[in-house]
Amino acid sequence: MAEPVEAAEGTPPKKSKKKLFVILGALVVLLGGGGAGAWYFLGSSASKEAHEEPAKAPIFLPLETFTVNLQDGEQYLQLDITLQLTDPAQVDLLKLHMPRIRSRLLSLLSSKRADELITTEDKKKLTQEILAQVKQPLSPKGKPQQVDDALFTSFVIQ
Repeated sequence: MAEPVEAAEGTPPKKSKKKLFVILGALVVLLGGGGAGAWYFLGSSASKEAHEEPAKAPIFLPLETFTVNLQDGEQYLQLDITLQLTDPAQVDLLKLHMPRIRSRLLSLLSSKRADELITTEDKKKLTQEILAQVKQPLSPKGKPQQVDDALFTSFVIQ
């Protein structure tokens, strides 16, 4: 019978692969946990976005043309205004209170001078003032109106 051959003295002893398997196992567990966490947190935000209501279509409410004498007395302002709303109930409420809104806007517009409405910045400022007047509560204890900040105007000064 042959006797087992012993390793030569110059060859290094065999290393255990047990340590490599432990490191690989820990790495797989960490990567799997990180992937699961990312899926949970990123997937849950995507599902929340999917369940949100779609944006409502805008409703445009054109107002009658405003024609007012300006403060200098020799010129007048002709203005078309279109409001952008998203709630049909707001449209009905604004239509119901349109005389009050027109009165506010006529007071604002007739207080202007022609030289206050020359530049684009002047017109943007007037647009913001009009929007502020429209958003004011319609009754003494009422809430401000829900009018979008989009307001469409066209100016004619003669």
